Amino acid sequence: MYSFSLNSPKYKSNVPQHNLLSVMMIPTLVCLVTTIFKSNFCWSLITSFLFTLLAFLAFSLNYWLVPGGFAWRKYHNRYKHHAKLRGPMGWPILGTLPEMGSLAHRKLADMATSLNAKRLMALSFGTNPVVISSHPETAREILCGSGFVDRPVKESARMLMFERAIGFAPYGTYWRHLRRVATTHMFSPRRISDMENLRQRVIDEMMTRTWKEMKNKGMVEVRNILHEGSLSNMLESVFGVDNSLSSKTKDVLGDMVMEGYDLIAKFNWEDYFPFRFLDFHGVKRRCHKLATKVNNVVGQLVEERKKHGNYIGQHDFLGTLLSLPEEEMIGESDVVAILWEMIFRGTDTVSILLEWIIAMLVLHQDVQTKAREEIDMCINTNRHVRDSDILNLPYLQAIVKEVLRLHPPGPLLSWARLATHDVHVDKVVVRAGTTAMVNMWAISHDESIWEDPWAFKPERFIKEDVSIMGSDMRLAPFGAGRRVCPGKTLGLATVHLWLAELLRHFIWAPVQPVDLSECLNLSLQMKNPLRCQVIRRYNTTP
Repeated sequence: MYSFSLNSPKYKSNVPQHNLLSVMMIPTLVCLVTTIFKSNFCWSLITSFLFTLLAFLAFSLNYWLVPGGFAWRKYHNRYKHHAKLRGPMGWPILGTLPEMGSLAHRKLADMATSLNAKRLMALSFGTNPVVISSHPETAREILCGSGFVDRPVKESARMLMFERAIGFAPYGTYWRHLRRVATTHMFSPRRISDMENLRQRVIDEMMTRTWKEMKNKGMVEVRNILHEGSLSNMLESVFGVDNSLSSKTKDVLGDMVMEGYDLIAKFNWEDYFPFRFLDFHGVKRRCHKLATKVNNVVGQLVEERKKHGNYIGQHDFLGTLLSLPEEEMIGESDVVAILWEMIFRGTDTVSILLEWIIAMLVLHQDVQTKAREEIDMCINTNRHVRDSDILNLPYLQAIVKEVLRLHPPGPLLSWARLATHDVHVDKVVVRAGTTAMVNMWAISHDESIWEDPWAFKPERFIKEDVSIMGSDMRLAPFGAGRRVCPGKTLGLATVHLWLAELLRHFIWAPVQPVDLSECLNLSLQMKNPLRCQVIRRYNTTP
């Protein structure tokens, strides 16, 4: 009888023992597998498993792949006798979220066209049901209807205190009070007129920097100049000209605004799925840190102003809020939230729109020349452009409208609406809790609405005076209804005055091919910043 042992000297080698064991077990495994597969019982088990798997897969697809996607899975059975909603089925669970990138407005417009769902299209953003209008009639029903007076609040917006400001505050007594204060005291025609000198001083500083940069670099980086000018204008509009902020405080506020843009635009899983732990990008942690900083910096500025008491008769927003009648007074924490929202929302819209306008005028020198001739005929070279001059510059106004049509800063009207109760839109039932959006970019590029919609033709607005203030849904870049942008008149006054001065003092020319590629983050901006040359027209340019 022989004993067999791997430990015996005869079998010792340089090969590891676990490898030898594996080699010796291979024949055993082969025999075992062969036996199993020859068994009829095993084949029956495998067949049953495959049929079960296919049945589960078919059930899952039937559950997920419905018009509009995952979030609409129960809607179609419940409202099967009503008008049908159309929409892409999207991805299981995720819905249409993978399509919501930097060109979401274009992709959504293409979807609506291909599905014949311009009037109303259903989507799923994770577990959130969404409807989107790409047609003026249904856009009016959403923007002006009583069923869509609230906004869905992203977690980042809530943590950054926007829920206590005009933009996101829920509809009710508090929001109506804020709106009344904004309309009567902050954005009234008189208040806008009182800030005209500030806007003139800021554009003088911007033109000085423009010419200095041209001399030093041989070109002008337009975006930086416009952003810094817009931020400076907004900070002094909020905190006052006579209460000048230190350059350090301005830098801190500017950094906070930029970080806020990044956080609001950041994709956050928690906004689309009911799991509060899905914070992979650390958005909540960063929002909490930024909100604390905002409360400290802005709160300190409010306290200093109250301590000095020099706010009676001032034209800035802070002075206005602190001097309200007692029955209209707003709590200090809410004042901080309101001022923070003013700075945040008022900075990028003006600068982004002006960058698009200058880019189009650099590409279309004939339009630029025509606008400059109109300005020269109306305004003497020895004085500033005034707000009252703009009424006599219809071609300049037409240019602004045409750029708002082609490149609206908020192509999806930035902030969506939320259905507060079940409501009918275009004979379709939209359930309470549904997010409603308007694709203004799709409407303003629709061939059935606009003649030659892809062409840059300011003359179209000379032939037909289309209002952009919210009454005509063919072009409502600031929204409409109760939630229309309260600062639209101030924003347009700033854009018109600054554009007139920039065209009056400089000829804008290309230094490289102008790239009109778009990038949708919080707003729709040029993907690549505009660089161009300027030729000074007057030696008296600031």
